[in-house]
Amino acid sequence: MLQPLKIIIADDHPLFRQALVNTLTTQFDQPMLFEAETVTALDEILTQHQDADLLLLDLNIPNAHGFNTLVNIRNSYPHIGIVVISGQEDKVTVGKAMSFGAAGFIPKSSPVEQMVKAINAVMAGRQWTPPGCEDLSAVTLDSMSSKIASLSPRQHKILMMFADGLLNKQIAYELGLSEATIKAHASAIFLKLGVHTRTQAVIAMSQLYLDKTPLTAAVEEV
Repeated sequence: MLQPLKIIIADDHPLFRQALVNTLTTQFDQPMLFEAETVTALDEILTQHQDADLLLLDLNIPNAHGFNTLVNIRNSYPHIGIVVISGQEDKVTVGKAMSFGAAGFIPKSSPVEQMVKAINAVMAGRQWTPPGCEDLSAVTLDSMSSKIASLSPRQHKILMMFADGLLNKQIAYELGLSEATIKAHASAIFLKLGVHTRTQAVIAMSQLYLDKTPLTAAVEEV
């Protein structure tokens, strides 16, 4: 007997989440649906349901830091198909999402039929991009974006926590590690990115943001 699809919906707009729930419930055979409106809630769901088949991810959920959550989840859960669902649907955004590991990209303006077609394509092991974005060969990642994408899942998670302004001792507590281990990870992150401080690392990370939102300076620690 086939197991029902296990799908996670990560979006901070309740009405849009409900619309997706209604669509998935009517178009698929009794799917198991889980909803998250923040990155923290998404992390909890992923930890509990690592066998999820699909993640529908809005790049703008709180604390997502643009493409950074996509990169982190892609590296941490390579078996889960990720479909980005976004209100930003320009070719550069689509191209970067696909380069960072998304299996599909669905504009929020898409009709229901197109969303269902996209999800079916991804579940069948194919990639999906919206009409007009079939050729993304001209969209390339800059050097720093590639370096950030090369970080290990743990290193990338710590970098995101730097961006949230957490101190080493706070990060150590959250991850169940020692401060010395966090400092060692920080040194490795700086080396990979070619920077020397937390602030420089966070500024580098902003290359994966969707816009030019001003950054909160990271707290510097030795």
